[in-house]
Amino acid sequence: MANPVLYAPSVETIEPDEAETIRGLEEQMKIILDTTSKDYGHAVRSVHAKGHGIARGTLTVHADLPPELAQGLFATPGTHEAILRLSTNAGDILDDSIDLPRGLALKILDVEGERLPDSAGDRTQDFVMVNGPTFAAATPKAFLGNLKQLAPTTDKAEGGKKLLSSLFRAAEGALEAVGGQSALLTTLGGAKPVHPLGATYYSQTAFRFGNHIAKFSLAPVSQALKDFADQTINADGRPDAIREGVNELLIEQGGVWELRVQFCTDLEAMPIENPTVLWDEKESPFRTVATLDVSPQVAWQHGVSDRTEDRLSFSPWHGLAAHQPLGGVNRARRDPYRFSADYRSRFNGCPMHEPAALADLES
Repeated sequence: MANPVLYAPSVETIEPDEAETIRGLEEQMKIILDTTSKDYGHAVRSVHAKGHGIARGTLTVHADLPPELAQGLFATPGTHEAILRLSTNAGDILDDSIDLPRGLALKILDVEGERLPDSAGDRTQDFVMVNGPTFAAATPKAFLGNLKQLAPTTDKAEGGKKLLSSLFRAAEGALEAVGGQSALLTTLGGAKPVHPLGATYYSQTAFRFGNHIAKFSLAPVSQALKDFADQTINADGRPDAIREGVNELLIEQGGVWELRVQFCTDLEAMPIENPTVLWDEKESPFRTVATLDVSPQVAWQHGVSDRTEDRLSFSPWHGLAAHQPLGGVNRARRDPYRFSADYRSRFNGCPMHEPAALADLES
């Protein structure tokens, strides 16, 4: 296997109008937030608004990792409490029959090390992932363009969204039948309705990994989860079918996942600034650095999980300097994600909490 590329600030290329693009993203997120807050009388996330489960677990960093893997959070073996949130990517709370990508956000607690500026004083590390290896936009401008298409559809007739979802799903299914895939089609509502607990999740964008550069993945490894890898959820007439499916499996079985990293070994073939490019796993396979264990538990309880959702925010910029987000799309997410969290906090009168321990969520 080729040697990992060494991290240097020069791996990033900042476009001269990037700040203007980021302001545009905030404007679009505000449109979504203003609309949904008025509709619900309550502020939800501007992306990944609908949660399907919040689970508590333990992340174990493996011992005897080789030097290239023993970086940042993973430099010291041991266990950490963790919080896992499952979601879909829309900024409004939709019927589960609208087929959207699954999201998974993971927050690791009691993490030591030099912090990124946005999380100074905290002791958490967030990983924000989706069940596909590539992002739907190549650049911050393209990201803004996609959001401009989606923002005006917030609060529009759900029946129309269901019809479009079925059309997009048919088109995406035809692509998949011949070995293709469209990240844009899945984002717009053509995603395969997979069971979220059987899916593998990806950071899609690149991150610093101590001395190197990598992408992250969380893959199910316990048999109970692997049995659901090819399962889909039929949500016809069941608006919260995903919550029901997640609850059923986690209450009975719990689950085990592996947290893995894929090194950048060639900056041309594995670009930092274009997350639509798939990094070849034959050239650089994902390698395991930690295991996430979630014991059997209730993943969604109305009136309880909702309050936990209000108190938590997830961002690629919550974490260690050793895992700094890289590339334009990551830079473009920094301020808008913080804006969205601050908006929710103000509207709901509920400050965001970066918990020091799982027990803090119950207080």
